[in-house]
Amino acid sequence: MPMVIGVVAGAVVVAVLVLIGLFKMMWRVAEPNEALIISGSTHRTEGLEEGMGFRIVTGRGTLVLPGVQAVRKLSLDLNETELQVDCVTHQGIPLKVRGVVIFKVGDDFVSIANAARRFLDQQRLMSERVHNVFAGHLRSIVGGLTVEDMIRDREKLTGQTRAACGTEMEKLGLIVDSLQIHEIEDPTGYIQNLAMPHAAAVQRDARIAQAEANRLATEAEQQSFARMAEATRDSEILQAGYQAERDKAAAKARQAGPLAEAASRQEVVVQETRVAELEAHRREQQLQADVRKPADARAYEKRTLAEAERDARISGAEARAKETELAAAAEATRVKAAAAAEAEATKTRGTASAAATRATGEAEAAAAQAKGLATAEATRAQGLAEAEAIKARAAALAENQEAVVAQQLAEKWPEIVQAGASAFGNVDNMVLLNGADGMGELFAKALTMGGTGLGLARKLLATMGDNGQAVNAASPSPGGTVTPAPHRVPVEQED
Repeated sequence: MPMVIGVVAGAVVVAVLVLIGLFKMMWRVAEPNEALIISGSTHRTEGLEEGMGFRIVTGRGTLVLPGVQAVRKLSLDLNETELQVDCVTHQGIPLKVRGVVIFKVGDDFVSIANAARRFLDQQRLMSERVHNVFAGHLRSIVGGLTVEDMIRDREKLTGQTRAACGTEMEKLGLIVDSLQIHEIEDPTGYIQNLAMPHAAAVQRDARIAQAEANRLATEAEQQSFARMAEATRDSEILQAGYQAERDKAAAKARQAGPLAEAASRQEVVVQETRVAELEAHRREQQLQADVRKPADARAYEKRTLAEAERDARISGAEARAKETELAAAAEATRVKAAAAAEAEATKTRGTASAAATRATGEAEAAAAQAKGLATAEATRAQGLAEAEAIKARAAALAENQEAVVAQQLAEKWPEIVQAGASAFGNVDNMVLLNGADGMGELFAKALTMGGTGLGLARKLLATMGDNGQAVNAASPSPGGTVTPAPHRVPVEQED
């Protein structure tokens, strides 16, 4: 059962995906600047005749049956074409008219249908066709106008051209948004010649105006000179009057000089008297500032300092008395506390010393007892060991005296060689005769001495075997070994 449900669910999902894919394949949306032309089925569109055989869709989506219907797009964007037309006017004057036409496919279904029938597969040729239409009508219109009409009323030329092309553009499904005449070229120079009379008249008027301006300027200049002469005369008259007044004033000034000098002198004396009074007042004020006020200030300073010193001494004495009192109280408190602490410490130290002495005595007694027992046990063990060693050595000597002696000599051989070599310790220089042979003889003598020692040991052991006691020639050491007498090896030395 679950398997069947899974299969059904998978089939449903596949069916949904297939439907979505088919819908995406069949659904077409027209962009705002284009129209969808759907052919392959009969459809009636408002404003169009029956049996057209295609459907127009703008600004929305629609379903299209793949394989049954075909969908193509017609652009509704603006287009433009440049106009460069050679024309002849009503006067027979050749001209070149340059302009631009901006056009597009109409937004109504009739215009779209007309444009679709004519340009659906040839939209790139639309500008060329429009240029041809406007070029023909522009030549026809220019042929009925004069150059003066074209220059003075260019809007009339534009309006007639648009009106003449309107019907044909409507049949093509196109509308003209703008028609502009940019330039009218005149290869024959007619327009330039047409302007020459006007230019001459303008030049003549300019020269007349210039001459009139020069005349007026001359008259104004002469009038200016006359006014300047009149002004000079008036100025001189005024200057003479002014000079007379200046001379009169100078005479009065010469007469008034001595009077003014006397008045000045009087004023000077008055001012000097005033200055003397002010100087005396200033000196009095200066004396007050320099002598009296400093003296008063010094007296006030001394008085203030004396009072401050007296107050300071009183405060210092009071502070020292208070300090002495506090120090005495603190010292008494400290002595009392120290005595109490010392008593308590003495008591504590006595108690601790008694306990320590008792513990030390008990520990020393126990240690002495343990040490005695250990010493006795060690002595007993050493005696037993020595007895066992003597017994074992005696048994070994009884069985094989020569092997025991050889073993003891071998154990002590390094000490024997060291004792023999010590004789050469103080020798600075040694001379060996015969070189390597001398060295060999030296070692041979040492070996001979070793053999002599071995024979001596044998004799001693034999004597011990006969007498049943040890001899003093080879005494046993605490470790049970025999210490042979040291031998010195004679060496020839040279200082």
